[in-house]
Amino acid sequence: MHREYTKWWSPSLGRDMELLAFGHAGTPIIAFPSSLGRFFEWEDFGMVKALAFQLESGQNQLICVDSVDAESLYNRNVDPHTRIKRHQQYEQYILDEAMPFVRNRSNHNFVIAAGASFGAYHALNFVLKQPWQFGKLIAMSGSFDVRSQFDGFYSDDVYFSNPVDYLPNLSDNETLEAIRRNQLVFTTAEHDPCKDGNLHMSYLLTQKSIEHTLELTPGAFGHDWPWWTETIKRHIA
Repeated sequence: MHREYTKWWSPSLGRDMELLAFGHAGTPIIAFPSSLGRFFEWEDFGMVKALAFQLESGQNQLICVDSVDAESLYNRNVDPHTRIKRHQQYEQYILDEAMPFVRNRSNHNFVIAAGASFGAYHALNFVLKQPWQFGKLIAMSGSFDVRSQFDGFYSDDVYFSNPVDYLPNLSDNETLEAIRRNQLVFTTAEHDPCKDGNLHMSYLLTQKSIEHTLELTPGAFGHDWPWWTETIKRHIA
């Protein structure tokens, strides 16, 4: 399997950013790491191996981006205003730097955004805010409400970074139609700590007439890497 390590200085973040790309051709998947995770997480926990057939056959390419969660939403060493500003810089990095890299590498306009746990938050947030840049979302055991990361602080910046806040008020028809053109897949399980968040997100999407798939497995925990490796194989077929 082709494996490529890439690093460049990010003007958006003011530091080096790393990523791993797997596969040589096919529909690109941009994969976001879980809470405080790194760009090598999907490889370390078996997600790349789970997609070996798709990656080796040229069906898909997998681009595993890094996060700055430790500098932004999870950084309790700085004030909440600084946390959200750093998060916005990360959004700029993904949209202005990582996404052009994905497109130039693959020559595809259809991009799949995927993530597990907090990575699912990142993936959903980008698809909802920039739906023209994606074609599919795979959100596994996602947590979609980030207000708890700000210790009671709230601002317009927090609002526009929190899908459960801005989605109910989204009224721009062009944006809604672009979201509706995406294939949205959410997976969770009966004992997943993020189950209620997925049910609530499903409700919000339904209120906006946005078709989506909510896969809820009874009797399972479903919030761990062995579960996600099986999940990703089902939804990248």
